[in-house]
Amino acid sequence: MCAEHGCGSRTDHPGTGMAFSRISKLDPPSRGIFRKAAVMLCSLLASVFLLHLLTDRCATTTTATATTTSPLPVRASYGRAAGVRGELSPPRTKRLAYEWTAVSELMGYGAAGRASRVLADERAVPGESLMLPPPGLVVSRRVSPRFAGKLSPLGEGSKKLPQALIIGVKKGGTRALLEFLRVHPDIRAVGAEPHFFDRNYDNGLEWYRELMPKTLEGQITMEKTPSYFVTREAPARISAMSRDTKLIVVVRDPVTRAISDYTQTLSKKPDIPSFESLTFKNRTTGLIDTSWSAIQIGIYAKHLDNWLQYFPMDQILFVSGERLISDPAGELGRVQDFLGLKRIITDKHFYFNQTKGFPCLKKAEGSSKPHCLGKTKGRTHPNIDPEVVQRLRDFYRPFNMKFYQMTGRFFGWDD
Repeated sequence: MCAEHGCGSRTDHPGTGMAFSRISKLDPPSRGIFRKAAVMLCSLLASVFLLHLLTDRCATTTTATATTTSPLPVRASYGRAAGVRGELSPPRTKRLAYEWTAVSELMGYGAAGRASRVLADERAVPGESLMLPPPGLVVSRRVSPRFAGKLSPLGEGSKKLPQALIIGVKKGGTRALLEFLRVHPDIRAVGAEPHFFDRNYDNGLEWYRELMPKTLEGQITMEKTPSYFVTREAPARISAMSRDTKLIVVVRDPVTRAISDYTQTLSKKPDIPSFESLTFKNRTTGLIDTSWSAIQIGIYAKHLDNWLQYFPMDQILFVSGERLISDPAGELGRVQDFLGLKRIITDKHFYFNQTKGFPCLKKAEGSSKPHCLGKTKGRTHPNIDPEVVQRLRDFYRPFNMKFYQMTGRFFGWDD
C-alpha cells in the first residue's frame, strides 16, 4: 500500500525533508555576532575607565584646593646636572622632579628668566598637597650639594648667612669684582658693606642675616667688606660663623694701591699732608711709616699669616686687581670655578671704557644700557716723587716675595 501511495517518497513532502536535514546538521554561529559582542565589551570597559579617571581627578582637585595653605615640605637632593628631585613617602610614594630650563639669554645682572617644568608627579596622597614653584623663578641650572636644603614652599627664597665673602683689599678692585659677580644668576650679594666682623659684631648673627638678600636653593649669598682682611679678629669670627666659608681677596701692587688709597682720602679731605710726608717717619733716614694704614694694608703676607691660622689656603682665592682690568673674564672665570659655579660671565659681558681706564658691563641689571662704576672709581692719581715710589718698592719687595710663595702665584709687582 505504501508502494501504491508512495508514502516513503521524499518528493511528496519536500518541506518535511529539509527540516529534518537542518535539525541533523546545524550551521556554526555567524562571525559578526562575535565582533559585535567584542565591540560592546570594549566600549563598556572604556566607559568604566573614563569614569574612574574623572572621579579620581575631581577628588585630587578638591583635596589640593582644601590644603594649599599648608604645603608639605620637600626633602631635596641635588647634583651637578640641572634638576631637583624631591621624594616623599607618606602611605604611598610620591615623587616630584623638576627640570630647570633657561627661558632667555643672560642679559645682565641676574636678568636671565627661568622656568620650572614638572616632569613627573605620581598619584597624590589624599589629604596632602604640594605647592609648586611658579614659572619664572631665577633658579640655578647647576646646584652644589653644599647648599642643598628644603625648597621654599612659595619659591620666595630665604635669608641665609653668606657662604662666600670678599674680604679685601681696600682700593684693590673689590667693588668692581662684586658688580661683575652679580651678573651671575646664582649669586646674590649685599650692595653696601655690612662691616659686621669688624665694627658691628656685637649686633649678633641674626642681625647680620637680616642684611642679606633672599636666595633660592643653589644660589650663593655674598657680601664684601675690604677691611676684614686687615682686621685681626675677623678670621676667628668668620670661622665661628662657618669654617666652610669661602674667602676672596683682590690684591693689587701695594705701591699703586697706597697711592690710590691716598687719592681717595684727598678727595674727601683736601687739606691733608702730602703723600710723601705721610709715607716716611723721617724722610732723611728713609724710614717708612708702617703705622699709616695706606702703607700697612699692602703688607699682604703679614695679614695672610693671621688668616691661615683659621682657614686652609684652598679656601682662599686671590684675585689680581691688575688682571681684573686687563682680562676681567679670565679672572671672573677663576672666581666662578672657585665658587663651584658654571662659567656664565664671559668676554661678551664687558667693554673697555677708555675714559675711566677699566672695563665696564655692557648691560646693567634690569636695563639694556651699559654700566660703569661710579665717578668715585678711576680717579686720576696725583704726581708722586719717583724717588718716594722707588723707596716704597724696595720696602715692599721682601713682603711681596713671601706673599708669592705663600699663595703659589706670581703677581709681577716687582718687575
